[in-house]
Amino acid sequence: MADDIKQVDIPQKIPQGVFDLYDQYCHGHLSRRGFFEGLGKYAVGGLSVASLAACVMPDYSKLQTSESDGGLDAEMVTYSSPEGAGEMAGYLVRPAGGAVLPGVLVVHENRGLNPHIKDVARRAAKAGYVGFAPDALYPLGGYPGNDDDGRTLQAQRDSGKMLADFMAGAEYLRDHEATNGKVGITGFCFGGAITNLMAVKQPWLSCSVPYYGGWPSVEDAARLEVPLQIHLAGLDDRVNAGWPNYQDALNAAGKPYEVYLYEGVNHGFHNDTTSRYDEAAAALAWSRTLDFLAKHLA
Repeated sequence: MADDIKQVDIPQKIPQGVFDLYDQYCHGHLSRRGFFEGLGKYAVGGLSVASLAACVMPDYSKLQTSESDGGLDAEMVTYSSPEGAGEMAGYLVRPAGGAVLPGVLVVHENRGLNPHIKDVARRAAKAGYVGFAPDALYPLGGYPGNDDDGRTLQAQRDSGKMLADFMAGAEYLRDHEATNGKVGITGFCFGGAITNLMAVKQPWLSCSVPYYGGWPSVEDAARLEVPLQIHLAGLDDRVNAGWPNYQDALNAAGKPYEVYLYEGVNHGFHNDTTSRYDEAAAALAWSRTLDFLAKHLA
């Protein structure tokens, strides 16, 4: 979080326009200055621009799990990514006891390996998997401690190199002594797009669960061999606009998939550290994710 934005009490109803501005800002379509200027029209009724901005910034005190919970072994590890950064690092977490288990790769958003993504990896471990969350910012010094700076850093990296880094991470997890060679993947936003691409490029994967991420080309649809479960936010016009073309391509190629659209929720609804979080939709999506992983990683 930027130093000049402090957490405040969240209003009961944040205007949808504020979420839309934040989405544009998060994805590089609006400058920081433009974001704050845009918030000005919603600063009414005692709300300041700064308080509105704080409402949509993450609050990492809201994590669902902690390394101190017990029952998990967690560590940062390095691995080789010859087609990407050369050397990469990621957060590896597994149930204590040393059992050999399937792996779940968790791909972060466009701001690096922040506390929320580590939390999701721990949730996967608590569900009985070896969770692994690479940090695409490792070559630049790692996640810098706040999402704004993380977003700026990640924009400096080549997208193809980052894809190679996550693909190498999946191979690292597949070959790790703690796993049985089966790997499923899930990712959010940027991570959802990476998850979609990995499903096309790594046919050995057991399953892929992208959340509100961009789409591969329609030509790639014919190459898909990995079981796919897609989660979309009803208010996410930006991502959803590309789904019909990819859906048509999947149907034309006879590829099976599951897709769930959660009406009335925003891009990022699964992330419980921001005000875009929707508890009911997130719980349902995660339960479907776990069921899908259990089916294909058994």
